[in-house]
Amino acid sequence: MKQAMIFAAGIGTRLKPITDSMPKALVKVGGQPLIYHVIMKLRAAGFERVVVNVHHFADQIITYLAENDNFGLDIRISDERERLLETGGGIKKALALFDAGSQILIHNVDILSNVDLSAFYEVAGDNDATLLVSRRKTKRYLLFDETVRLRGWTNVETGEVIMDCERGAIRRDELDMLAFSGIHVVSPSVFSCFEEMPERFGIMEFYLKWCGKFRFQGYLKDDLKMIDVGKLDMLDQAEKFVAGS
Repeated sequence: MKQAMIFAAGIGTRLKPITDSMPKALVKVGGQPLIYHVIMKLRAAGFERVVVNVHHFADQIITYLAENDNFGLDIRISDERERLLETGGGIKKALALFDAGSQILIHNVDILSNVDLSAFYEVAGDNDATLLVSRRKTKRYLLFDETVRLRGWTNVETGEVIMDCERGAIRRDELDMLAFSGIHVVSPSVFSCFEEMPERFGIMEFYLKWCGKFRFQGYLKDDLKMIDVGKLDMLDQAEKFVAGS
């Protein structure tokens, strides 16, 4: 079964004042909510089951999906209204809603891209997790070795570095800095590891904790076109992106 999770629980602080009255997932781009664009992309790629986590204005998202008959998909809600669990905690809570034998594609609701999700899902099958990355400029980077295997993380603004020390000494300057896209695939081989994490945590905490034991692979797409619709000033670019796609 091809299955995916859409992160739609965020408060959308950077999209205020729009998100004072609606969830980020329902902010419109090209005449349709962000969540519509992600669902349509997943459906076109052959995904059958989609779990959507909700928190901020959760009822609006649930109603929107119901009014559209879940777009013909098996869409399930992971309810985080009591407490926002961050990205890692969100996956941990949602695992019970998935087929335990199939990998899960994770997609942020505010990401628009030219990625072939079906091909990416297939490529990810040989790894414990696969992270879509690019060479775009950002403040926080993932660090990969010559085989594009995850070895650490850095914030170039603060100078903070977190390294995988379980596979032997390696110098920071031997690693490649790549930017994470908010799209990744998690394999059943690591599902049990989520139980050893707290209730609330970020997915990068998970990847950095376990990258010494498991193969977390970067998938570098040099021609990646991506819009992160997380800020008000990105809405115009997102409109153009959707119009041109």
